[in-house]
Amino acid sequence: MTTRRYSLRASVIENLFKTKRPDVPLWVVLRNTAAVILPLAIGLAAGYPEVGLGIAAGALDTMFSDQPGPYRQRMQQLVLASLAAALASLCGFLIGGDLIPLLLVTAAFGFFGGLLVVFGVDIARVGMTSMILLVITAYTPATLPHALLGAGLIFAGGLLLTVFSVAAWPLQRYRPERSALATVYQGLAALARQQSHNDAEVPALTDAMTTLQHTLLGRHHARGRAMEAFVVLLELAERIRLELVAMAELRADATVHAMFRSDAARVLAAIAEALSQAEPPLQAERALQTLQASENALLGREGPQGVMARHIHALSGQLAAAVRNANWAGSQGELRAVAAETTLPAALRSHSALATLRAALTPHSVAFRHAVRSAVCLSVALLISRELKLPHGYWLPMTAAIVLRPDFAATFSFGLLRVVGTLLGLVLTTALLHFTPSEPWAHLALMAVLCMGFRYLATAHYGIAVAALTGTVVILLSFEGVSSSAAVMDRVINTALGSGMALLAYLIWPTWERGRARAALSDMLDAYANYLRSLAQPGRREARREARTAARTARTNAQASLERMRAEPATPASLMDLADALFANGNRLARTAMTLEALVDSHEKIPERAEFNGFVERTAAALHDIAVALREQRAQEPLPDLRALQRSLATLLGMAEDRQAAELLRRISDRLVDNVDTLAHVLGRSSSSSASVVAAPS
Repeated sequence: MTTRRYSLRASVIENLFKTKRPDVPLWVVLRNTAAVILPLAIGLAAGYPEVGLGIAAGALDTMFSDQPGPYRQRMQQLVLASLAAALASLCGFLIGGDLIPLLLVTAAFGFFGGLLVVFGVDIARVGMTSMILLVITAYTPATLPHALLGAGLIFAGGLLLTVFSVAAWPLQRYRPERSALATVYQGLAALARQQSHNDAEVPALTDAMTTLQHTLLGRHHARGRAMEAFVVLLELAERIRLELVAMAELRADATVHAMFRSDAARVLAAIAEALSQAEPPLQAERALQTLQASENALLGREGPQGVMARHIHALSGQLAAAVRNANWAGSQGELRAVAAETTLPAALRSHSALATLRAALTPHSVAFRHAVRSAVCLSVALLISRELKLPHGYWLPMTAAIVLRPDFAATFSFGLLRVVGTLLGLVLTTALLHFTPSEPWAHLALMAVLCMGFRYLATAHYGIAVAALTGTVVILLSFEGVSSSAAVMDRVINTALGSGMALLAYLIWPTWERGRARAALSDMLDAYANYLRSLAQPGRREARREARTAARTARTNAQASLERMRAEPATPASLMDLADALFANGNRLARTAMTLEALVDSHEKIPERAEFNGFVERTAAALHDIAVALREQRAQEPLPDLRALQRSLATLLGMAEDRQAAELLRRISDRLVDNVDTLAHVLGRSSSSSASVVAAPS
């Protein structure tokens, strides 16, 4: 297997020119920009620009906590970000003139702010922005009354952005839930259009399914009557995906297969559109009628298509139920029955925040290492800027806080793009202001445009977004009397130094992904083994669903680990090849398990059920042994002869009355053995190669 090796030149070029499609809705861009611009405009008009500046700074600081999700969750995150911003700015204003206390507080904010990465990207942003506000406000120390006023204005800016974010709550109460469902059904439509399974298309749908689980079943889910329809649509999405995967694996009549999947894709796409627009699924109903006509024609035929008929019938019923529930889930439709309270599945439940933080307080934790790096790097950057009396020195620790990430790839990428974006932004803003009328309102309009560009492009290309942000900040500071053209080179130098310090801090005490990839892959294989084991337990559908969800989450984590490792320098080629091979073959095993689940659910009576369940249990145990060997980095112990077990099972299945189901089970059991044996072979080959390298003479 050929794996792309690390190249510094290629990484630089890729980071500079790689873009993604912007994924921020226009209304989010507009409301975030309004929260920044409106208070500044009102402050200028009323003759209190300082008040407008404080509120605008608070809104700008909390902007990226306005993320998709249930309204309660969004409001909680925004209020938390506002409180953190107010506390950080209060500390900065009060002790900014005393270096030693400031360094201690900076280290504390750096450590605890960095530790927040354990809760995910959204909460980690709260820690990062609090660090930024601390070092910025520390350069303008104030008395207690003025410090309280400044912190209060920043807090008010965060609350203003919160109000704008949840203002449509009574009018569009279920928009986040509908949007998450629409994304999943769009992904299912894309999956239906595939005539064979394509691993490259899986991650987006997998991520969307995980997001949907958290949105609908998480701690902050809505509790209206329509929630029952949403939860039904979630379960149907899981079932539809299983059926589509199972159909792709049957290798039945290609024409019939293509025709039915095409009809199913049209139904799914129409459901997604209805959910997205909050309209009745009239187009989906028409597409469903076409699909049902095809189903009736197909089921009347004799011949090899009969093997697929059961799956087609099941998928048709699930699509009909999805169309029906999409109608109930619209903004004009509510279910009459009170929705049953949903609880987060065990696979998704999180421990208390205190327990999570306690678990991360170990040098082996990625979050702990990042917290230590953040504390040291931020404090050292602040000390250097103060001791050297660097002009506009707050840009140095501010850049270090923004650039330093828990992994090398992100730190390198953000550092490079931060320097390039800052330089581009300073030059661009200076040029734009030169040709813009020297009127506050003209500058305010230009700031609004740049702020919108920053919010819209932040996930598409960080370098361009930084250029827009730099322009926004330069104009914002110009209203406070800081010349927009002054100290351009000072800011560029401070940005370059801050980025370099962040990268150096990572290199001094790294957390290389190559040391964690085996654990992520072994967790994935363990989750697949648990999923297989749940299929051998008849009647426990809830346990099956939880195991499937856990397997999907583990797969997403493993894929992210591989991507980070691929972007790191000096990753051993043998380890990268092993990881790619295990990941690819693990996905094949997961598809086999999904095909098995679809078969189990569509047949009331499985031939030789007890014997088949025993075989699946043995297979899951062997897969678990492979995961343990991978995690412990030791040679794989000989596995039981799964092939002999499969042949014995095939003999029993050959005598079953339900020949079609027996043949499907025989095929699935054969593939399971092949999947597990291949994983064992890949791991064994890697162990042999490592042993030969160790034994080779130097």
